[in-house]
Amino acid sequence: MNIAIVHDWLDTWGGGESALAQLLAMYPEAQVFALVDFMGGDDRARLGLGSRPVHTTFIQHLPGARNGFRRYLPLFPHAIERLDLSHFDLVLSSSHAVAKGVRTTPSQLHICYCYTPMRYAWDLQESYLQQVGLHRGVAGWFVRRSLARLRRWDARSAARVNHFVAISAHIADRIQRSYGRESSVIYPPVDIGRFDASTRRSPVYVTVSRLVPYKRIDLIVAGFRDLPGHQLVVIGEGPERSRIEELAGPNVQLVGQATNEERDRWLATARAFIFAADEDFGIAPVEAQAHGMPVIALGRGGVLETIRGLDDGAPTGVLFPDQTAEAIAKAVRLFEAKAERITALACRDNALRFSAERFRGEFDAFVHARLDEFAGKAAA
Repeated sequence: MNIAIVHDWLDTWGGGESALAQLLAMYPEAQVFALVDFMGGDDRARLGLGSRPVHTTFIQHLPGARNGFRRYLPLFPHAIERLDLSHFDLVLSSSHAVAKGVRTTPSQLHICYCYTPMRYAWDLQESYLQQVGLHRGVAGWFVRRSLARLRRWDARSAARVNHFVAISAHIADRIQRSYGRESSVIYPPVDIGRFDASTRRSPVYVTVSRLVPYKRIDLIVAGFRDLPGHQLVVIGEGPERSRIEELAGPNVQLVGQATNEERDRWLATARAFIFAADEDFGIAPVEAQAHGMPVIALGRGGVLETIRGLDDGAPTGVLFPDQTAEAIAKAVRLFEAKAERITALACRDNALRFSAERFRGEFDAFVHARLDEFAGKAAA
């Protein structure tokens, strides 16, 4: 069987690349396709690409693509549709943008592992425009027109997918709303094998994140200004750093980018993990639980599927309802009052639901079941 794996793009490591690494390990003979490939050496080795080439599109060779390929967003649909996958039997798209829009034929089975329908075109359009400074004026009007066209293409191209697999029930609901399509849920893989549940806890709270607007690290830092008796460590870098530093009180420490080993030491010893983003899944809170660490998180999105709140018989964290500094401070106080109910063992057991081994087993079983159905229909 000829298998193609289509990923949106390869430039930095993230949650999508964690899933892609598992797909590459599961299907070592598959050929790999992406809009662009600028992945660095260390991340390339982590992906397990080996000597396998990555087939890219014309965007790879456009001016400034290495550091700014996202500015060519209006060209992404045309680029992905020009990939020739006609000689493959099975197409697996790993998609949060346009990978699922590759052209296939009725004789090919296309399964999409969907991290989310394209954020730029649907739920986060205004946030995207503000982030790139195109939310007003003539340029803003033009980009909005382009995104409207992109949204229409995104909805049409969903029909090319035979089966959607969502990373969470939250995303399955978004796929239904955006595309009118049903999907199965297979949670993404989290590398929890190297972690051990720890009971050695300092009084320090910790958060790990890229310092970008939607992660709302600013709210966490502002919340700790109302908690002068508690210490917060912020791990990560990003364009929001200077603004967050201005908000930080003396009980907040920004340590910048950390190695995996340094981050793991913090997760193994801090009192609790703070998470304020409205995420599609949220890998960092699962990693924290794998260390035996409780999580204090915004009770929205994928977090509702990965953290067991205080109403559960074996809670792993505290969920707060509103994305505000006041709600975060209140949740920390509630955690302090109820912390004895949350055990390291419960956190670790909950995290095991999201292991890489579980992902490989569920995804491979899904693929083989759909192949059997597809072959049966072709023979009928």
